Amino acid sequence: MHYARLLGVSALTLVTVLPVRAEFYLKDGDTVLFYGDSITDQRIYTAMTEAYILTRFPDLRLRFINSGVPGDRVTGGAAGAIDVRLRRDVLPYRPTVVTIMLGMNDGGYSPFDPELFQTYSKGYESIIGTLRKVLPGVRITLIQPSPYDDVTRPPRFEGGYNSVLIRYGEYLRELAKREKLNPADLNTDVVAALRIANDKDPTTAQTFIPDRVHPAVAADLLMAGALLKSWNAPAIVTAVELDARAVSVGRSENTTIRDLRNAVGLSWTQLDRSLPMPIDWSDAAVKLAVQSSDLMSTLDDERLRVRNLQAGKYTLRIDGETVGTFTSAQMEVGINLAELATPMSRQAAKVLMLTYNHNEIHFARWRLVQFALEKYTLKRKQAAVEALDRLEQEVVEAQRAAARPRAHRYELIAVSE
Repeated sequence: MHYARLLGVSALTLVTVLPVRAEFYLKDGDTVLFYGDSITDQRIYTAMTEAYILTRFPDLRLRFINSGVPGDRVTGGAAGAIDVRLRRDVLPYRPTVVTIMLGMNDGGYSPFDPELFQTYSKGYESIIGTLRKVLPGVRITLIQPSPYDDVTRPPRFEGGYNSVLIRYGEYLRELAKREKLNPADLNTDVVAALRIANDKDPTTAQTFIPDRVHPAVAADLLMAGALLKSWNAPAIVTAVELDARAVSVGRSENTTIRDLRNAVGLSWTQLDRSLPMPIDWSDAAVKLAVQSSDLMSTLDDERLRVRNLQAGKYTLRIDGETVGTFTSAQMEVGINLAELATPMSRQAAKVLMLTYNHNEIHFARWRLVQFALEKYTLKRKQAAVEALDRLEQEVVEAQRAAARPRAHRYELIAVSE
């Protein structure tokens, strides 16, 4: 009885502590529409989010549309009142997923104003009501406003404008809970990383959000990370563990290992099922942002571990190209390939570039032709719209093809002292 009771408790404990991996928010066939103001219109955090999804889930067939317009509020803006914006720029695409990021302009860049907040809350709830009425089953992500930079420069008034945006974000979190929507906090993680970066390198940290409102690439990367985390995006790109002594594979998650040999050095062929997140390590601000955050551990872990190597240093080559030299102790613990210049990271960078390309074509089609010329009767306007749609689709197909992982040959060779 004693042993049975003990075993029962152990089994119960095991079940209790095993982590449950939440399902990724997006589904095959989804149309994802990003709605917002100029921060969304920049097409940077949205493109980074899209590129991550394509590189991590290359088999998913998804469509992405950006409908951000500068200056927008919950009431609309220069591109039309909110009913016009929704009718023209959202509903025709029949999205299954809509993200909304509004608030930066709604707060008035001033201390908290109850009247402005009332307009914001009522307007936001009206947007949700319209989306749900016209698009039954639509999944909505409420994005808590990205930060106004009160970290690298002193606040303009007591408490700072970001404290106002935080209050707006708290309302959105409560609204999401009440309406069973998905909240995404694009403020907290960015501010935390900004503080760490500011302590390390104040000059570079100030470039994260150069005008205090519009994020540059470094902050956009952190914002994309926060949105992806709200969607339960996985941390692991691949996880490989090899035993050099036994010439065996101990672990191969999200990848396939074949032809493992130990001749001159350890070598193998690896075909992954995803690519690392595209990150420009040559950009000093991006590098500082990543080093000041948990982005790599939470979203971009491409782990390679080799156990039981003889003591010494080893050069890692992929497809004949040297990507780094490491000690046997480092390989025993494991290295993150996503932090290195590899054929896989270059492939991911190509996916990101094609992502920017298709977003720019859609921008030209929507804002420079459809919207800008809508009051004119022009014979060739519709033909131009359709031609740009076809061109964008061609770029999207190239983007998806570029996201397909390829087999690579790895070599780990001892360095002669």
